[in-house]
Amino acid sequence: MNEKNNKPFVLAVVGPTASGKTRLGVELAKICGGEVISADSMQIYKGMDIASAKPTEEEKQGIPHHLMGILDRDASFSAADYVSLANEKIREVLSRGKLPIIVGGTGLYIDSLLENVKFSEGGSDEAYREELYAFAREKGNEALHARLAELDPAAAEGIHPNNLVRVVRALEVCHVTGRRFSDLKKESRLVESPYDSLIIGLNYENRQTLYDRIDMRVDEMVKAGLVEEACQLWQESGMKTAANAIGYKELIPYFEGRAELSDCIDIIKQETRRYAKRQLTWFRKNARIEWLFLDRFNKNNEILEKCKKTIAKYLEM
Repeated sequence: MNEKNNKPFVLAVVGPTASGKTRLGVELAKICGGEVISADSMQIYKGMDIASAKPTEEEKQGIPHHLMGILDRDASFSAADYVSLANEKIREVLSRGKLPIIVGGTGLYIDSLLENVKFSEGGSDEAYREELYAFAREKGNEALHARLAELDPAAAEGIHPNNLVRVVRALEVCHVTGRRFSDLKKESRLVESPYDSLIIGLNYENRQTLYDRIDMRVDEMVKAGLVEEACQLWQESGMKTAANAIGYKELIPYFEGRAELSDCIDIIKQETRRYAKRQLTWFRKNARIEWLFLDRFNKNNEILEKCKKTIAKYLEM
Protein backbone atom coordinates (compact mmCIF):
# COMPACT_ATOMS: atom_id res chain seq x y z
CA MET A 1 0.00 0.00 0.00
CA ASN A 2 2.97 2.29 0.41
CA GLU A 3 3.83 3.32 -3.14
CA LYS A 4 2.17 4.08 -6.44
CA ASN A 5 3.84 5.80 -9.40
CA ASN A 6 7.05 5.77 -7.34
CA LYS A 7 5.48 8.17 -4.86
CA PRO A 8 4.69 7.27 -1.24
CA PHE A 9 0.97 6.92 -0.58
CA VAL A 10 -0.56 9.24 2.02
CA LEU A 11 -4.16 9.04 3.22
CA ALA A 12 -6.08 12.03 4.58
CA VAL A 13 -9.36 12.23 6.50
CA VAL A 14 -10.90 15.71 6.46
CA GLY A 15 -14.19 17.40 7.22
CA PRO A 16 -15.94 19.80 9.55
CA THR A 17 -15.67 19.74 13.30
CA ALA A 18 -17.69 16.98 15.05
CA SER A 19 -17.95 14.88 11.88
CA GLY A 20 -16.06 11.92 13.38
CA LYS A 21 -12.63 12.36 11.75
CA THR A 22 -10.67 11.27 14.83
CA ARG A 23 -12.52 7.98 15.24
CA LEU A 24 -12.35 7.13 11.54
CA GLY A 25 -8.65 8.01 11.40
CA VAL A 26 -7.93 5.61 14.25
CA GLU A 27 -10.02 2.81 12.73
CA LEU A 28 -8.30 3.18 9.35
CA ALA A 29 -4.91 3.21 11.06
CA LYS A 30 -5.78 -0.08 12.76
CA ILE A 31 -6.88 -1.64 9.46
CA CYS A 32 -4.10 -0.23 7.25
CA GLY A 33 -1.18 -0.26 9.67
CA GLY A 34 -1.04 3.51 9.94
CA GLU A 35 -0.10 6.36 12.24
CA VAL A 36 -2.06 9.60 12.59
CA ILE A 37 -0.57 13.02 11.82
CA SER A 38 -2.82 15.82 13.07
CA ALA A 39 -3.76 18.72 10.79
CA ASP A 40 -5.41 20.93 13.38
CA SER A 41 -4.23 24.47 14.02
CA MET A 42 -5.21 24.38 17.72
CA GLN A 43 -4.42 20.79 18.73
CA ILE A 44 -0.76 21.55 18.07
CA TYR A 45 -0.62 23.73 21.22
CA LYS A 46 0.01 22.46 24.74
CA GLY A 47 -2.73 22.63 27.33
CA MET A 48 -5.54 23.33 24.88
CA ASP A 49 -7.04 19.87 25.07
CA ILE A 50 -10.78 19.96 25.58
CA ALA A 51 -11.90 22.77 23.25
CA SER A 52 -9.59 21.55 20.47
CA ALA A 53 -11.01 18.01 20.91
CA LYS A 54 -7.64 16.33 21.28
CA PRO A 55 -8.25 12.58 21.43
CA THR A 56 -7.75 10.93 24.80
CA GLU A 57 -5.39 7.96 25.18
CA GLU A 58 -8.47 5.74 25.21
CA GLU A 59 -9.71 7.24 21.94
CA LYS A 60 -6.28 6.78 20.31
CA GLN A 61 -6.58 3.01 20.91
CA GLY A 62 -2.80 2.62 20.92
CA ILE A 63 -2.34 4.30 17.53
CA PRO A 64 0.57 6.80 17.52
CA HIS A 65 -0.59 10.40 17.02
CA HIS A 66 1.80 13.15 15.91
CA LEU A 67 1.84 16.99 15.97
CA MET A 68 -0.41 17.31 19.00
CA GLY A 69 0.46 19.38 22.06
CA ILE A 70 3.99 20.18 20.95
CA LEU A 71 4.01 24.00 21.02
CA ASP A 72 3.80 26.52 23.82
CA ARG A 73 0.63 28.61 23.60
CA ASP A 74 2.47 31.85 22.88
CA ALA A 75 4.50 30.37 19.99
CA SER A 76 3.70 31.68 16.51
CA PHE A 77 3.02 28.97 13.95
CA SER A 78 2.29 29.22 10.23
CA ALA A 79 1.12 26.92 7.45
CA ALA A 80 4.73 26.82 6.24
CA ASP A 81 5.82 25.64 9.69
CA TYR A 82 3.13 22.97 9.60
CA VAL A 83 4.19 21.67 6.17
CA SER A 84 7.80 21.43 7.31
CA LEU A 85 6.91 19.47 10.46
CA ALA A 86 4.34 17.28 8.72
CA ASN A 87 6.79 16.34 5.94
CA GLU A 88 9.28 15.31 8.61
CA LYS A 89 6.65 13.16 10.37
CA ILE A 90 5.54 11.56 7.10
CA ARG A 91 9.12 10.51 6.40
CA GLU A 92 9.40 9.05 9.91
CA VAL A 93 6.14 7.10 9.59
CA LEU A 94 7.11 5.77 6.15
CA SER A 95 10.52 4.72 7.46
CA ARG A 96 8.71 2.45 9.93
CA GLY A 97 6.77 0.86 7.07
CA LYS A 98 3.54 2.50 8.26
CA LEU A 99 0.88 4.47 6.40
CA PRO A 100 0.77 8.23 7.19
CA ILE A 101 -2.85 9.26 7.83
CA ILE A 102 -3.42 13.02 7.94
CA VAL A 103 -6.46 13.80 10.10
CA GLY A 104 -7.89 17.25 10.68
CA GLY A 105 -10.09 20.13 9.74
CA THR A 106 -7.59 22.91 9.02
CA GLY A 107 -7.96 23.07 5.26
CA LEU A 108 -5.05 25.42 4.72
CA TYR A 109 -2.65 22.98 6.39
CA ILE A 110 -3.93 19.97 4.46
CA ASP A 111 -3.95 21.67 1.06
CA SER A 112 -0.52 23.20 1.61
CA LEU A 113 0.93 19.81 2.56
CA LEU A 114 -0.66 17.61 -0.09
CA GLU A 115 -0.45 20.14 -2.94
CA ASN A 116 3.21 20.80 -2.13
CA VAL A 117 2.82 24.54 -1.71
CA LYS A 118 6.24 26.17 -1.71
CA PHE A 119 6.05 29.13 0.61
CA SER A 120 7.94 32.16 -0.54
CA GLU A 121 9.90 33.64 2.29
CA GLY A 122 8.33 36.88 1.20
CA GLY A 123 10.42 38.70 3.74
CA SER A 124 9.03 40.31 6.85
CA ASP A 125 8.54 43.74 8.33
CA GLU A 126 7.85 43.50 12.05
CA ALA A 127 7.08 47.18 12.45
CA TYR A 128 4.51 47.06 9.65
CA ARG A 129 3.04 43.86 11.11
CA GLU A 130 2.59 45.51 14.52
CA GLU A 131 1.02 48.50 12.79
CA LEU A 132 -1.54 46.15 11.20
CA TYR A 133 -2.36 44.48 14.52
CA ALA A 134 -2.76 47.91 16.14
CA PHE A 135 -5.10 48.94 13.30
CA ALA A 136 -7.20 45.80 13.87
CA ARG A 137 -7.41 46.48 17.61
CA GLU A 138 -8.58 50.04 16.99
CA LYS A 139 -10.79 49.64 13.92
CA GLY A 140 -11.73 45.96 14.04
CA ASN A 141 -10.91 42.83 12.05
CA GLU A 142 -13.43 43.66 9.32
CA ALA A 143 -11.74 46.99 8.63
CA LEU A 144 -8.33 45.33 8.25
CA HIS A 145 -9.85 42.66 6.00
CA ALA A 146 -11.30 45.45 3.86
CA ARG A 147 -7.76 46.78 3.34
CA LEU A 148 -6.70 43.37 2.08
CA ALA A 149 -9.75 43.21 -0.20
CA GLU A 150 -8.63 46.47 -1.84
CA LEU A 151 -5.07 45.24 -2.38
CA ASP A 152 -5.74 41.60 -3.18
CA PRO A 153 -9.42 40.62 -3.66
CA ALA A 154 -8.58 36.97 -4.39
CA ALA A 155 -6.62 36.58 -1.17
CA ALA A 156 -9.33 38.33 0.85
CA GLU A 157 -11.99 36.00 -0.54
CA GLY A 158 -10.11 32.96 0.80
CA ILE A 159 -9.38 34.35 4.28
CA HIS A 160 -12.04 34.90 6.94
CA PRO A 161 -11.93 38.39 8.51
CA ASN A 162 -11.50 36.86 11.97
CA ASN A 163 -8.43 34.89 10.89
CA LEU A 164 -6.30 37.86 11.88
CA VAL A 165 -2.95 36.08 11.59
CA ARG A 166 -3.52 35.18 7.93
CA VAL A 167 -4.98 38.60 7.03
CA VAL A 168 -1.94 40.30 8.56
CA ARG A 169 0.48 37.92 6.82
CA ALA A 170 -1.16 38.47 3.42
CA LEU A 171 -0.93 42.24 3.84
CA GLU A 172 2.67 41.97 5.06
CA VAL A 173 3.68 39.90 2.02
CA CYS A 174 2.00 42.40 -0.32
CA HIS A 175 3.82 45.24 1.45
CA VAL A 176 7.27 43.59 1.45
CA THR A 177 7.23 42.04 -2.04
CA GLY A 178 5.12 44.59 -3.89
CA ARG A 179 3.14 41.66 -5.31
CA ARG A 180 -0.23 40.12 -4.57
CA PHE A 181 -0.23 37.38 -1.98
CA SER A 182 -2.67 35.36 -4.14
CA ASP A 183 -0.31 35.49 -7.15
CA LEU A 184 2.61 34.24 -5.07
CA LYS A 185 0.38 31.47 -3.75
CA LYS A 186 -0.56 30.35 -7.28
CA GLU A 187 3.08 30.23 -8.31
CA SER A 188 3.89 28.19 -5.22
CA ARG A 189 1.69 25.32 -6.47
CA LEU A 190 3.61 24.72 -9.68
CA VAL A 191 5.91 22.06 -8.19
CA GLU A 192 4.45 18.55 -8.28
CA SER A 193 3.62 16.92 -4.95
CA PRO A 194 6.01 14.24 -3.69
CA TYR A 195 3.02 12.25 -2.43
CA ASP A 196 0.30 10.19 -4.00
CA SER A 197 -2.62 11.13 -1.79
CA LEU A 198 -6.23 10.10 -1.35
CA ILE A 199 -8.45 12.47 0.63
CA ILE A 200 -11.61 11.13 2.28
CA GLY A 201 -14.05 13.83 3.35
CA LEU A 202 -16.73 13.38 6.00
CA ASN A 203 -20.04 15.21 5.90
CA TYR A 204 -23.77 14.81 6.48
CA GLU A 205 -26.47 15.26 3.84
CA ASN A 206 -28.73 16.63 6.55
CA ARG A 207 -26.89 19.70 7.86
CA GLN A 208 -29.01 19.68 11.01
CA THR A 209 -27.54 16.29 11.93
CA LEU A 210 -24.07 17.86 11.96
CA TYR A 211 -25.32 20.83 13.98
CA ASP A 212 -26.94 18.50 16.52
CA ARG A 213 -23.63 16.62 16.84
CA ILE A 214 -21.85 19.94 17.41
CA ASP A 215 -24.28 20.98 20.15
CA MET A 216 -23.95 17.58 21.81
CA ARG A 217 -20.17 17.71 21.67
CA VAL A 218 -20.04 21.18 23.24
CA ASP A 219 -22.21 19.87 26.10
CA GLU A 220 -19.81 16.93 26.49
CA MET A 221 -16.84 19.32 26.52
CA VAL A 222 -18.43 21.35 29.31
CA LYS A 223 -18.94 18.16 31.32
CA ALA A 224 -15.31 17.20 30.65
CA GLY A 225 -14.03 20.47 32.15
CA LEU A 226 -13.97 23.00 29.31
CA VAL A 227 -14.85 25.94 31.56
CA GLU A 228 -12.16 25.04 34.09
CA GLU A 229 -9.54 24.58 31.34
CA ALA A 230 -10.43 27.91 29.76
CA CYS A 231 -10.39 29.68 33.13
CA GLN A 232 -6.92 28.35 33.87
CA LEU A 233 -5.62 29.59 30.52
CA TRP A 234 -7.29 32.95 31.07
CA GLN A 235 -5.74 33.34 34.52
CA GLU A 236 -2.29 32.21 33.36
CA SER A 237 -1.89 34.17 30.16
CA GLY A 238 -4.97 36.17 29.30
CA MET A 239 -5.56 33.51 26.61
CA LYS A 240 -2.96 34.63 24.00
CA THR A 241 -3.24 32.01 21.23
CA ALA A 242 -6.23 30.46 22.96
CA ALA A 243 -8.16 33.68 22.37
CA ASN A 244 -8.42 32.57 18.73
CA ALA A 245 -9.87 29.17 19.62
CA ILE A 246 -13.61 28.64 19.65
CA GLY A 247 -14.63 27.43 23.08
CA TYR A 248 -12.25 29.70 24.95
CA LYS A 249 -12.78 33.28 23.86
CA GLU A 250 -16.56 33.02 24.22
CA LEU A 251 -16.14 32.28 27.93
CA ILE A 252 -14.19 35.46 28.73
CA PRO A 253 -17.38 37.52 29.41
CA TYR A 254 -18.39 34.86 31.98
CA PHE A 255 -14.99 35.01 33.69
CA GLU A 256 -15.24 38.79 33.82
CA GLY A 257 -18.74 38.64 35.32
CA ARG A 258 -20.39 40.22 32.29
CA ALA A 259 -22.45 37.25 31.09
CA GLU A 260 -24.19 34.09 32.25
CA LEU A 261 -22.42 30.79 31.63
CA SER A 262 -25.40 29.31 29.77
CA ASP A 263 -25.40 32.24 27.33
CA CYS A 264 -21.67 31.84 26.69
CA ILE A 265 -22.11 28.12 26.00
CA ASP A 266 -24.90 28.89 23.53
CA ILE A 267 -22.51 31.27 21.74
CA ILE A 268 -19.83 28.55 21.62
CA LYS A 269 -22.35 26.27 19.88
CA GLN A 270 -23.30 29.02 17.44
CA GLU A 271 -19.69 29.90 16.62
CA THR A 272 -18.79 26.22 16.19
CA ARG A 273 -21.64 25.77 13.71
CA ARG A 274 -20.41 28.79 11.79
CA TYR A 275 -16.88 27.40 11.81
CA ALA A 276 -18.15 24.08 10.42
CA LYS A 277 -19.81 25.97 7.56
CA ARG A 278 -16.54 27.74 6.77
CA GLN A 279 -14.67 24.44 6.84
CA LEU A 280 -17.13 22.89 4.39
CA THR A 281 -16.88 25.92 2.10
CA TRP A 282 -13.11 25.48 2.03
CA PHE A 283 -13.13 21.73 1.44
CA ARG A 284 -15.79 21.89 -1.28
CA LYS A 285 -13.33 23.77 -3.46
CA ASN A 286 -11.14 20.66 -3.56
CA ALA A 287 -12.46 18.43 -6.35
CA ARG A 288 -10.11 15.61 -5.30
CA ILE A 289 -11.95 14.86 -2.07
CA GLU A 290 -13.92 11.59 -1.99
CA TRP A 291 -16.94 12.50 0.12
CA LEU A 292 -18.66 10.13 2.52
CA PHE A 293 -22.10 11.27 3.69
CA LEU A 294 -22.31 9.57 7.04
CA ASP A 295 -26.10 9.67 7.37
CA ARG A 296 -26.30 7.26 4.41
CA PHE A 297 -24.79 4.53 6.58
CA ASN A 298 -26.47 2.60 9.39
CA LYS A 299 -23.38 1.30 11.20
CA ASN A 300 -19.74 2.22 11.65
CA ASN A 301 -18.57 -0.98 9.99
CA GLU A 302 -20.42 0.05 6.83
CA ILE A 303 -18.44 3.30 6.79
CA LEU A 304 -15.19 1.37 7.23
CA GLU A 305 -16.08 -1.02 4.42
CA LYS A 306 -16.81 1.92 2.12
CA CYS A 307 -13.45 3.48 3.03
CA LYS A 308 -11.60 0.22 2.36
CA LYS A 309 -13.24 -0.06 -1.07
CA THR A 310 -12.46 3.59 -1.84
CA ILE A 311 -8.79 3.10 -0.90
CA ALA A 312 -8.49 -0.18 -2.85
CA LYS A 313 -10.10 1.34 -5.95
CA TYR A 314 -7.80 4.36 -5.79
CA LEU A 315 -4.66 2.25 -5.49
CA GLU A 316 -5.72 0.11 -8.45
CA MET A 317 -6.07 3.14 -10.75
